[in-house]
Amino acid sequence: MFKLLKATRDGYITNKIVLNRFRAKDANVGKAGTLDLFKLHDESRSGSAANPQELSRLLVKFDLDPLRALTGSVLDYTDSSFNCTLKMRDVVGGQTLPSNFSMMLYPLSKSFDEGIGRDVASFSDVDVANFLTASVTDGVVSLWTTEGADKKGLLGSTNIDVISSGNLGAGVVDLWLTQSFTAGDEDLSMDVTTLVSATLAGQLPDQGFRLSFSGSQETDSETRFVKRFISRHSHAQPHKVPTIEVKYNDSLQDHHNIFYFDLSGSLFFNSFERGQPANIASGSSLTRITGNDSVHLTLNSGSYSFTVSGSQHSVGSNFVTGVYSASFAIPSTDATLLTEIQNAGSATFTEVWGSVDGTVAYSSSSLVILEADRSAFAYASEALHVTLPNSRAEYNSTEQARIRVHAIDHDDDSTIVFRKLPRVRPSKIFTKMHYRVRDAHDSEIVIPFDTTYNSTLLSTDSDGMYFDLHVDSLVVGAVYTFDFLVEGASDTIIKSIGRFRVGA
Repeated sequence: MFKLLKATRDGYITNKIVLNRFRAKDANVGKAGTLDLFKLHDESRSGSAANPQELSRLLVKFDLDPLRALTGSVLDYTDSSFNCTLKMRDVVGGQTLPSNFSMMLYPLSKSFDEGIGRDVASFSDVDVANFLTASVTDGVVSLWTTEGADKKGLLGSTNIDVISSGNLGAGVVDLWLTQSFTAGDEDLSMDVTTLVSATLAGQLPDQGFRLSFSGSQETDSETRFVKRFISRHSHAQPHKVPTIEVKYNDSLQDHHNIFYFDLSGSLFFNSFERGQPANIASGSSLTRITGNDSVHLTLNSGSYSFTVSGSQHSVGSNFVTGVYSASFAIPSTDATLLTEIQNAGSATFTEVWGSVDGTVAYSSSSLVILEADRSAFAYASEALHVTLPNSRAEYNSTEQARIRVHAIDHDDDSTIVFRKLPRVRPSKIFTKMHYRVRDAHDSEIVIPFDTTYNSTLLSTDSDGMYFDLHVDSLVVGAVYTFDFLVEGASDTIIKSIGRFRVGA
């Protein structure tokens, strides 16, 4: 699963000196197209203050409810494959840039309003949030404890603005993050996995983040003007607004079509009731079959018989309703199978899923196990053709679309099944195939290949390959296309497959 969470609130607060007369502490720029981070030293005058300092700090908030909706079913935020990265894109505008600086991120302890201000020249729009006030609810004003949202403290403390440290279950640790910028034009990319996981677990308040220059860089005698990021209100570059990239490996790898001797593989069994996934009801009391080691899988071929324990399938720590799996390996050296394997390059088994006590069979089918292909993961082809059999020209922005992937190799005639016309050619199955999404007009990569956390890894089942696209990660009205990567000794990339628009 690769999901983009877009910012729902952002802006920056400042104590900028305007016209050498006053500080714009009550100014709001919540609707501005950029997020401007700056620190000015002795650049203006304000009363009798010597060497006055002016600065800004950024505020950004994301809606985590889409993740909460998946928690407990297909998302386990404690799993090692779960990763969240805050992305903010630099604005290239020819402006002067600071260099050799660092930025710090703190989780906010207080909620903030975005406001409707736009004036980034004279800062004349008065609204909240601003340098003094965090929010106003039903006429009740909530001030920052310290101007500029700068009161730091321990998680659980009262009257703080940002959380600098806290105990998330393994003792008190720092909860701030930092990133260094050398040239000054780099994008921001911070791993916020721990902060997001703790927020989903209810350990951290869900108020968003504050970003600023780090430590003494806010108070030293250097001027740093201006580090500028695209805000969520930038209509010209909607793919570059602040986002949290959520990565999680929820792929399902069923090896029914590519089970090999001497290699460990997994087989899956699905249970439905009136077309909906449902756990098996068994016995006179119709007890639901759930959990680990809850079913048995038996393979029979002639005098050969093999039984292995199976479980309700889990993604992370979450069990999946109506899905059972078993993982195992069968040696090709077994004396009762050796002749068939040598003659046919495979062996055919009766596959029976049943109760643990062996008294009830839930499903029976056949399984062909192939002689091991030692070059299975060194695949490379110049004639690989990929299609999306069930793709559509438009997807609704609120749907999760399951997209089937069909791949054939024109250099490989072994997969052709000759019948009455038209001839049938089943898809090749790749266990290391990834998808990505690009804007069809400017080729901007919106969802990249992820071979680290495998959030873009295709799933496999008895019908072939597929992946689930979270369409709400994309921009309404935009047109996209898919690319595919087949990992191997020589990686193969297939570009521009399918073309679709995102509807409202």
